[in-house]
Amino acid sequence: MSSRLFVGNLSWETTTDTLRQAFESNGHPVNDVHIVLDRETGRPRGFGFIELSDDSAAQNAMSQMDGEMVDDRPIRISEARERAPRRD
Repeated sequence: MSSRLFVGNLSWETTTDTLRQAFESNGHPVNDVHIVLDRETGRPRGFGFIELSDDSAAQNAMSQMDGEMVDDRPIRISEARERAPRRD
């Protein structure tokens, strides 16, 4: 298990601060938050990544926060995976 989590089904209004507060208010100290933006429009793409202090904290946050409402949407959480290399 990695300490980095994928967070999906985010509202376009969700900010890094909103996401950080959602996790920290449930007792999960967050090291880093990154919401992925569209290159062309600059709008959020509806997903992001959260990094927690260690693997056990990430596992705990994943089990407790999956399905929780953030900005009126149930977020989906899973372990982040490395991006596959692009084929040109």
